[in-house]
Amino acid sequence: MIDRFRTQESMVDTLIALTHGAPAAALLLAAMAAASLLGLYVAPSIIERSLFRPHALLPQRQYPTVVTSAFVHADLPHLLFNAFTFWAFGFGLEQRMGTAPFVGLYAFGLLVSSAGTWVKHRHDPGYATLGASGAILAVLFASIVYAPGQSIFILPIPVPIPAPLFAVAYLAYTVYASRQRRGRINHDAHLGGALAGIAYVALTDPAAIGRLASRLLG
Repeated sequence: MIDRFRTQESMVDTLIALTHGAPAAALLLAAMAAASLLGLYVAPSIIERSLFRPHALLPQRQYPTVVTSAFVHADLPHLLFNAFTFWAFGFGLEQRMGTAPFVGLYAFGLLVSSAGTWVKHRHDPGYATLGASGAILAVLFASIVYAPGQSIFILPIPVPIPAPLFAVAYLAYTVYASRQRRGRINHDAHLGGALAGIAYVALTDPAAIGRLASRLLG
């Protein structure tokens, strides 16, 4: 029994080492990529069964789709953009926050953004959506609260992009795309996810909000 426990503990330590202290981010990214690629190229029924349909959520008890819809994507560019954003900000954020708070943040962002989508589209029987963007926006904006000076590189742009500028551009595109209502991407969830990320940090680590305010106010 002791040997088995030590083996499990060793496996956990190895996972943490391989993911640079961000095991939850690594598992979420792997699950997102695996489910999306399987649905896009092997079994399209995975995506159809995973779609979040607000109109059917309560009458047909499609509760699992609140979660499953966040692990599938509309196409390869949609997956790559979300995966890149999550990789760029999620791993460092988990290292800073700790695994349990990070998982709580991701779940909070997912649920809050899905609740907003349900409120807006619960009377529309033809609306169905997917994507992890709500939860990922929560991660992105929480990361900016903790490290507003960080930047990312996006090829072929030759200069680093400040994270706040990237986040604002992301939301601006979201507003435009939401008005177009093209495809199944849940653009409506993005703003809710962003606000959820900031709210989660304010509730769990108000000192981080204070540090950000002090920095912004000089």
